[in-house]
Amino acid sequence: MRRVALIALVLAAAAGLFVFTSGFTNTTLKSYNVRAIFDDASFAATGEDVRIAGANVGSIQSLGVTSGKKAAVTISITNPDFFPFHANATCEIRPQSLIGEEYVDCLPGTSNYPALTKITKGPGSGNYYLPVTRTSSPIDSDIVQDISTMPVRESLGVIIDEFGTALTARGSDLNAVIHRANPALGDTDKVIKILAKQNHQLAQLATDSETVLSPLARERQQIKGFITNANTTSVASAERAADEQRTFALFPSFLRQLRPLLADLGGLADQGTPLMTSLGQSANALGRQYAELTPFASEARKSLIELGTAAQQSEPYLEATMPLAQRLQKLGASAAPSSANLNRLLTSLDNTGGIQQLMTLLFNGAVAANGFNSLGHYVRDEPLVSSCTSYASTVLAGCSSNFASAKASSASVSPATQRAARASDKLVNTAVRSASLGSQPASTLQGLLGYLTGPSKP
Repeated sequence: MRRVALIALVLAAAAGLFVFTSGFTNTTLKSYNVRAIFDDASFAATGEDVRIAGANVGSIQSLGVTSGKKAAVTISITNPDFFPFHANATCEIRPQSLIGEEYVDCLPGTSNYPALTKITKGPGSGNYYLPVTRTSSPIDSDIVQDISTMPVRESLGVIIDEFGTALTARGSDLNAVIHRANPALGDTDKVIKILAKQNHQLAQLATDSETVLSPLARERQQIKGFITNANTTSVASAERAADEQRTFALFPSFLRQLRPLLADLGGLADQGTPLMTSLGQSANALGRQYAELTPFASEARKSLIELGTAAQQSEPYLEATMPLAQRLQKLGASAAPSSANLNRLLTSLDNTGGIQQLMTLLFNGAVAANGFNSLGHYVRDEPLVSSCTSYASTVLAGCSSNFASAKASSASVSPATQRAARASDKLVNTAVRSASLGSQPASTLQGLLGYLTGPSKP
């Protein structure tokens, strides 16, 4: 038991020694306070932001003055990801707005340097000490601008005269203060040296800039329009900021739903690799076919040009056919009732089998007049042998080829048959008048019917 207790005591002592040498306890603290010493805290105020890489990580807790007339700014870091601060940490007071607000911009340093030392007694006890050599204060723009005004300029002259005596033999201290006041001066010297080494590249950059800016100057109206449209687009986007925020909120779920589709697309791409390989192998053949089609395309272009020329030449003739087309349109409109009646007639004949019956009549009539045996088709005939069958140059009695007269025939025909014949004649005459295209065909057909049926009286 004594050995276990001794081992635990040794481990506790080692942990305490590590904490003491590192100057930091653990990362379970809610805040990490640093007492940073500045030459001038300017317009810094309690509650202003403390930022690291542009992100707010804490605030200014309190302000004070050291015995050496320096500004002591206590900052509180509340984000545990940024403590502890290391020995190479830096802090700088920067302007936050045009109304004089300022914030503290810090870099916590790197882990290859030891952590800041904790103040054990005196002002700032319990905080971590950041010396003045690791801080810098800004020179506000309004101070620089006030130099041009008469009272400030005269006062500055008096100060320079008076400080000339006070700063005798302390030029190095003044130089150190100036560099601490604005570390950018040293960085500016480095930048100027680098630019001096790159003077040829800068000259080429100026030449290239002129080459690039000349077309932009010619297109300044378009650039102006682009900026105006961009402003309009930005305003419209700002009005839909809530919808855009909702879109970004839904974007993760969209990505989750998109993942299976992308997996399927990946599988499709894997399966399509052989097809792409085959297409790549056939690219040369396609190129040859394209080369062979090029002359054909040239000839086809000529043919299309000639076709267009012919179409242009035929345009007046096509326009001249417009009256004829209008007349045909009127004819079609006027023929619509007759066509409808004809359609109903043909449909009725088709539905009732009238056309089939007519074809059957023609077929049976042809079959009745002709026969067929093993030798083929033959025509049936009935030879008539009488005294009228011999050739004669004069009319023989009883051998006239005319039909009987109407008087003789009407005596032997019943009245009902005569009425039916007269109705048939009337129907034929009506059909002849409606179907005739002129007077001569109608009269010819009327004469033929009169010869075949004989004269009739009403």
